[in-house]
Amino acid sequence: MTDIRMHDVVALLEDLPATHYETGHPLTLCRGEVGTVVMTYDGSAVEVEFSADDGCAYAMLPVPVDKLLILRHRSDSVVA
Repeated sequence: MTDIRMHDVVALLEDLPATHYETGHPLTLCRGEVGTVVMTYDGSAVEVEFSADDGCAYAMLPVPVDKLLILRHRSDSVVA
């Protein structure tokens, strides 16, 4: 089980069907699409918000943790 926490930035490992947050129209979130964890559940799924470049959310849905990759930023100040 992956330790995904609130505010983690994640990417989808596969395409997922979704509904547009405002219009209700169906859409497909594509593999590699990046979102932010906004809620954690029982450890098997997390709520992820997907936003456009302007910051407006276009989709928010629960995603199983095994369908996500946590994106980590390695600071140059980290010593190996």
